[in-house]
Amino acid sequence: MGKNLGKWLISGPPVLYLVVFFVIPTLIMVLASFRYPGEYGGLAPIMRHDASGAHINLTLESYQEYFSDFIYSWLFLKTLAYAVITTFFCLVMAYPLALLIAKSARKYRDLLVLLVILPFWSNFLIRIYAWMIILGPQSVFSQLLNGFLGLFGIDPVRLLFTPFAVVVCLIYVQLPFMVLPLYANLEKHDPALLDAAQDLGANGWQRFWRVTFPLSLPGIYAGIALVFIPVLGIFAVPDILGGTRGIMIGNLIKQEFLEARDWPFGSALSIVLTVSAMIIVGLAALAARRRVGRDV
Repeated sequence: MGKNLGKWLISGPPVLYLVVFFVIPTLIMVLASFRYPGEYGGLAPIMRHDASGAHINLTLESYQEYFSDFIYSWLFLKTLAYAVITTFFCLVMAYPLALLIAKSARKYRDLLVLLVILPFWSNFLIRIYAWMIILGPQSVFSQLLNGFLGLFGIDPVRLLFTPFAVVVCLIYVQLPFMVLPLYANLEKHDPALLDAAQDLGANGWQRFWRVTFPLSLPGIYAGIALVFIPVLGIFAVPDILGGTRGIMIGNLIKQEFLEARDWPFGSALSIVLTVSAMIIVGLAALAARRRVGRDV
C-alpha cells in the first residue's frame, strides 16, 4: 500500500498536468474540428433544433476543405521542408560543438554549456527582432554581401522577408535544443572504448564512425525530436521575418483562429498537423529501433 501511494505521489502530478493541459485541450480541439463555425466567428451551437427535434450539429466540412484544396497540402509540405532543413543544419552545426564541449577540460565545460543556453536569458521575440536588424537592407551584413556580389556583376539580393531569413532564424532559435542532448550523451562516453579501438589499429575517422557516432545516436534522436517537432508548428519566426513568401502552416492556424475566426477549420488544421507529426515521429522511432536491433 505504501509503495503504491508513493508511486502515485510521484507520478500523479505530472500525469494530472498532462491530462489537464494536453489531453483535455486536445479532445476539445478534436470536437471543435467537427463543428460548424458561428455566424460571428467561434463555434456554432453543438445542438441544432428544428421541426423534427434536436440534432447534434457536427460536420466534416473542415476536413473536406483541407483535403479538397491543394494549397493547404502544399503549405504543409513547405513547412515539412523547413523543418527538415532546419533539423539537418542544426545537427551538422551542433554535433562538432557538442563534441568539443564534451572533450574539453571539466573546468571549462560549465562555462561552455552556459554560453550555449545564454540566448534563453533574453526574450524570444527580442531575439527574432534582432535578426530583422541583422538581415535588413541597411545592415552591415547585407551591404557587405551585396558589395561582394556586385564585384561579380550580380544584382543585390534581399535577405529580409524571404525563406532564407526564416531558415536562418529557425536554426539560430533551435540550435541549443540540438546541442544540449548531444552533449549530455557524448559526455558520458567511456574514453576506454576509443583507446581500445586505437589499440586494434583504428584511425581517428574509424574510431569516430565505429565507436563515437553509434553511441551518440540516442542523443541525435533526442535532438532531432526537440528541433523537428517545434519547427512544424512555429509561427512567430515566419510571421516576423518571412513575409508572404515564408508563411508556414502555423501562421495559417493562427490566422484562422485570430483573424478569420474560423475555429473549426483552425482546429482541423491543428489536428492534421498533430497527427502528421506523430506519424513522422513514430516512423522515425521505428526506424531507429530497427537500426539499434541490427547493431546489437
